[in-house]
Amino acid sequence: MPDVTTDMISGITQTTAVSGGNVKNNGGVEVTARGVCWSTTEKPTVNPSKTTDGTGNGLFISSITGLTANTKYYVRAYATNSEGTGYGNEVSFSTSLLTISDADGNTYATVTIGSQIWMKENLKTTRLNSGTSIPLVTDNTGWANSITPAYCWYNNNESTYKNIYGALYNWYTVTTGNLCPLGWHVPTDGDWKILEMHLGMSQEVTELTLWRGTNEGSKLKSVSGWYQNGNGTNESGFTALPGGLRDYDGIFYYIGSWTDFWSSTEINSNNAWTRGLGYTHDNIGRHEDSKKLGVGVRCIKNN
Repeated sequence: MPDVTTDMISGITQTTAVSGGNVKNNGGVEVTARGVCWSTTEKPTVNPSKTTDGTGNGLFISSITGLTANTKYYVRAYATNSEGTGYGNEVSFSTSLLTISDADGNTYATVTIGSQIWMKENLKTTRLNSGTSIPLVTDNTGWANSITPAYCWYNNNESTYKNIYGALYNWYTVTTGNLCPLGWHVPTDGDWKILEMHLGMSQEVTELTLWRGTNEGSKLKSVSGWYQNGNGTNESGFTALPGGLRDYDGIFYYIGSWTDFWSSTEINSNNAWTRGLGYTHDNIGRHEDSKKLGVGVRCIKNN
């Protein structure tokens, strides 16, 4: 029988996931089919649900589709030759919740990445989950002077940018603790580190500042929409888009080439931690940024 191993699951959404495997030994007879099979019960077989991902020995990637939201699945790689079918080790995962809604009624897709469930798109609410309106600040001087909650749309153009990139919030909005839908929160610096480690970054490297890691940022970036050759692989399903930012002086920058995300973790009276992705970077930036910065928010589900 062929000897095959199963890859860990990545890119989990409500109805899809990515796995794969490695045919290490064909058992002396050519492998004529390989892929992964899955089921809602343990020890799945090639009947009825499987992918077909080539022939022969070596590594392969499998796209699993047609899943049901919020459901646990078991997956095994398989390899078939004339002697029969060999199966790899079993791995399991759960598909994401269908959608969540914010205080304005906007709905968001979600994605499971490791042990965490994230929004798959940037927040765009104009109200806290208590129903309180967040002040919309359009003029540069007003933004620069704000030390209370405020939001805006890139270039003050809601119709063009809202549905693609979401809103830009200052950190004073984050610190209300009520920005995300009930049961969700703005990720802490520690939440971001857990995500980064799942993507392959070592714990030691997560503690560094500025640009850290190797290709973890590429795994978060969308496969289209980034300037020049800055697109990512989106292996995680996070689907980060280059929504730009609003600087502490109120000026807008970097649409198409950059995105920042808030953490809820304060550094000092003026700064808090962010995460950055750029078109020239495959890694992830951990930055000390002014609380007056206007950047995107991704909510994460409470444990």
